[in-house]
Amino acid sequence: MTDLFSDLRHELRTHLNHVVGYSELLLEGIEGPEQEFLARPLDDVRSAGEEALTTLGRLLSGEDDDAASAKATLDRALEEVSRQVGNLSGRAGEAGQDAIVIDLLRIDFAARHAAALAGHPVLAAHLLGGADSPGPETDTDTDTPPTSPEDSAAEVAGPVAGQARVTGRPAKDTILVVDDDRANRDVLSRRLQRLGHQVVTAGTGREALDVVHARPVDLVLLDLMMPEMNGFQVLERRRDDDVLRDIPVIMISALDEVAMVVECIAMGAEDYLPKPFDPVLLEARVGATLEKKWLRDQEKELLATVQRQAQELTGLNETLEVRVREQVEEIGSLARLRRFLSPQLADVIVSSRSDTTLQSHRREIAVLFCDLRGFTAFAETSEPEEVMAVLGEFHQTVGALIHEFEATVGFFAGDGLMVFLNDPLPCPDPAERAVRLGVTMGERISELTPRWRARGHNLGFAVGIAFGYATLGQMGFEGRFDYGVIGTVVNLAARLCDQAQPGQTLISGRARLAVDETWEVEGVGDLTLKGFHSPVTAYNVVRPKIQDR
Repeated sequence: MTDLFSDLRHELRTHLNHVVGYSELLLEGIEGPEQEFLARPLDDVRSAGEEALTTLGRLLSGEDDDAASAKATLDRALEEVSRQVGNLSGRAGEAGQDAIVIDLLRIDFAARHAAALAGHPVLAAHLLGGADSPGPETDTDTDTPPTSPEDSAAEVAGPVAGQARVTGRPAKDTILVVDDDRANRDVLSRRLQRLGHQVVTAGTGREALDVVHARPVDLVLLDLMMPEMNGFQVLERRRDDDVLRDIPVIMISALDEVAMVVECIAMGAEDYLPKPFDPVLLEARVGATLEKKWLRDQEKELLATVQRQAQELTGLNETLEVRVREQVEEIGSLARLRRFLSPQLADVIVSSRSDTTLQSHRREIAVLFCDLRGFTAFAETSEPEEVMAVLGEFHQTVGALIHEFEATVGFFAGDGLMVFLNDPLPCPDPAERAVRLGVTMGERISELTPRWRARGHNLGFAVGIAFGYATLGQMGFEGRFDYGVIGTVVNLAARLCDQAQPGQTLISGRARLAVDETWEVEGVGDLTLKGFHSPVTAYNVVRPKIQDR
């Protein structure tokens, strides 16, 4: 096969593709009743163009047994295109459809040029079965090809005005169409614009390289066979260029160039589009390629973000050691505070980072005193180790409950202790919570007393609770401070504890009013308490009330 035959064949197929491409664009762009007269004739033009392409494919492959008949079919199809376009051009011109007339002229030019090429002796000889003797590779007395609309006064730069296209929103992607054939660029560009893309074009490989270095491009549609720099050479340059390497490329090829397309994909091309361009296939492959590019761009952005964050982390690490040391010291301080203060008070002091919590203030609190009855006699007659063991069990039991009820420890006094609620952590029901704490303490200690009696220790447990206002804050001297509470409510709770019998939880009158809805109590009369001028009415907690449901 000679170079002349290859060129003629390529050019003939290109012009037939123009016939199909422009007729499809016109059909898709029909709008309103004033253009309905175009539909059937344009459909005939497209069908004739597709028939010509199919017939040419059979002739070139030698599949048709009657080459002369097939050649006649090809010629008739091209004549039908010219006839239909001639009629349509007149009607479109009369209707004022100038933009459509221009595209019809492009179809007519392609059809007549294709007819002239089909009659060229070299190409005709092959189509009719004389491929072994293609004749001389010189100019012959064929008809002069018609003048292209692009070479006449009818030339229109860019998409033809009036054609259907996507408007009203900015293009999301920029696509570069590279093809040495102007009509190919025009058809493909207009299809892509209708899909909502922004399109730029280049007529040569070198021009394409200049474009991608001058402006951002998201996708390149690259023709394979071009003069000066073909698709292979552009891909070679892309492989070694940092700017081009990340721009996806879809090859544009004729059906008989598939083997070369495979080689292009091996060189880095993403995909290929066969000529003529099928609209559905064009949209699918372009969309898929742009989607992959978007995902790669997202991955790059994520990587850049990770790298930036890594740099920021490096800067933070410079101060991290100091911060860790400060927090370790804080944790150590908190651990030491928890050994001597209530957990609530220690947490508030450390978290507030100020001493405002320790300053003197007044608040309504519930105070609970408790101790072991019979402890003095037990301590006088028992070994110190046995005394410490009993105290350890006692403190372990009540200590867990103090944490559970979020009470603040005031002080330990051997077998007794004082706690209060609603400071420094506020709670909505301090008196009721104090009663529940006292009753629960009694229940837990009653579980220990059988074991103590088995060892010969006759011990009981009593609780006193009062509810009222007190003054709280830091007390002591430099090197030894405590968080203390002062007020009549403290003395009252202590005296009630003194008066309580083993197993009793005595509460003050005000505490009784605060828990009246939740606890059953019984009066124990007016008690004469040390430090109080008048008798004090006290109550013994019996059991919780059953709440209505």
